[in-house]
Amino acid sequence: MPQKVLAGRASDPQLKGDIVRVKVDQVILSRAPSRTLAEALAAGLKRAIPEVSIAYDGTAVTTRANVPTDGTLSNGLPQYGVLVARPGIGFPAPVHIERFAAPARLALTDDPRLAPVGGVGMLCLVVSPTQLGQALATGSVSLRPPRSIQIHLSGRTRPFVCARDVALELLRRGIPDVVRRIEAEHAAPVVLEFAGPTARMLSVGTRSVLCGIAPQVGAAAALFISDDKTEVFLRDQRRSKAHRALLPDPGAPCEEVLTIDLATVDPLVMDLDGRVRTARELTGQPVGQVVLGGDSGVTLRDMLAAASLLKSKRIPPRLDLLLAPPSRQVLEVLGQSGALVDLVATGARIVEPDRRLMTGELYPPTEEGLSMRCADPDPRMPGFRPYLVASAETLSYAVAHGIVGDPRAFKRPARVTVPRVLPTEDVLVVRQKNKKKGPGGSVFVPPKSAPLPSWKNPTTLELALGVPVEAVLTGSKELAVVLGELDEVRALSDAVAMGANVRALIAPYVPSQMVSTLAAEGVACFSVEPSALGAFKGQGQLALPKIGSWGEKTAATAGKNKVELRWLAIDQELAWLNDGRARVPTVK
Repeated sequence: MPQKVLAGRASDPQLKGDIVRVKVDQVILSRAPSRTLAEALAAGLKRAIPEVSIAYDGTAVTTRANVPTDGTLSNGLPQYGVLVARPGIGFPAPVHIERFAAPARLALTDDPRLAPVGGVGMLCLVVSPTQLGQALATGSVSLRPPRSIQIHLSGRTRPFVCARDVALELLRRGIPDVVRRIEAEHAAPVVLEFAGPTARMLSVGTRSVLCGIAPQVGAAAALFISDDKTEVFLRDQRRSKAHRALLPDPGAPCEEVLTIDLATVDPLVMDLDGRVRTARELTGQPVGQVVLGGDSGVTLRDMLAAASLLKSKRIPPRLDLLLAPPSRQVLEVLGQSGALVDLVATGARIVEPDRRLMTGELYPPTEEGLSMRCADPDPRMPGFRPYLVASAETLSYAVAHGIVGDPRAFKRPARVTVPRVLPTEDVLVVRQKNKKKGPGGSVFVPPKSAPLPSWKNPTTLELALGVPVEAVLTGSKELAVVLGELDEVRALSDAVAMGANVRALIAPYVPSQMVSTLAAEGVACFSVEPSALGAFKGQGQLALPKIGSWGEKTAATAGKNKVELRWLAIDQELAWLNDGRARVPTVK
């Protein structure tokens, strides 16, 4: 199916090249809108070309230190035909699914947490601010054609087992290892493609939860079919005209098929080390914080079920229950149904849909007792306390008893009816403005860009092991970063999109989509054998020859040690690095 989506938009419908030029239907900005706008203006932006271009302002909680000052979101983007979703509208992924996502289209974004939009049948790929700027200005972009892994779903889930448990079961089945093997064989991004009789029975909300695991396993995206369930969902959102059918062709090839019987799935929990275990294995551990909601891992049905299970109950004295409705629509439905009253009566505190809730910067996990959440975790990095990930019903058990436990201990499962009449008012979406002055009378000044040095000459970089602290990433020294785990690679890729001064990445495994994304930012990606990582320890600098000497065997020097690296860029990505013009320069 992902090949089907790209083929209808590619200059080469057969997708024979290593990199193909494709037309873009939607651009979704979330993390670095200013850098994207700078690149779009450099590419000649007059008005955004994709059919939908939108930027989500995820800073709902402001302080004196983080009040926006550059005017990009409030005034700049609407001036060029880019919609702006104001703070409070909800988290980007669930809001986009409700109001803008369309089946059988291609969307580009700078935020891996937009992966759930694949549940509506839209292929959503993470690219660099440079590529997003080109997509805004020209309507097209160059991408590596992906490979597919089909996940065949069968059977029905048992009571107290929901979408979050199925997603955790996928992680437990070793999908990350399969993705890595396919990547190594084909040097191409991998898309998870869900199929089978049960896939057609799942709601769009459940499908979206399953698609949300793609970044954790190293996949570029995840995709469901678009069928009658999708059409009904869009009709309920008053967007029936956006529907297009998307089904795989009979006999369409894929690289691997994994089969999962949902009837065998138990209530599961991802523990503090990232391992997936049954809820029974962790029974009895005290819980000090529960965050119900977030941008993924929970559906409207799950929120209503949690309210039903917790009705007439009260939270334990040492437990905090934070309620983070995924979108304004979900919040309104909870209010209209009375479920919100039940949750507040239980002791829930309603918090704003701020992106920093997902990273743990706001309401971090407590030191006393475990923290449990529904949402997919950000990359697990030093400095942030980890938390347990579980379903809304498993979280409900923790709220009711103050400890981790199996939700099947409740007397009877929650039976809820999801309303078909949903609020769809886009009151917090800013459309195009005719004037260049914002609400305060300030004139929007387009961000300026500075040139980026290329790799045409031998280069010596400061060497850092592990993801450096923010002060180092944003400093004047150019860095070569050596990483060992996929979570570290994901975290560094996010930092580069935000403007981190990184020139080279070295790791045993870098997903192909990230190689392409980082190449467009001027970052050279190299792979190295895990056994060779020790050669970088205790060394302060990395010396690389000029780009003409790079290849399958690239000789580099880490301090006094000689190391052999493998350059991962291909085709046009080589030119992006060679001339140094593909990366969005640092905005001052």
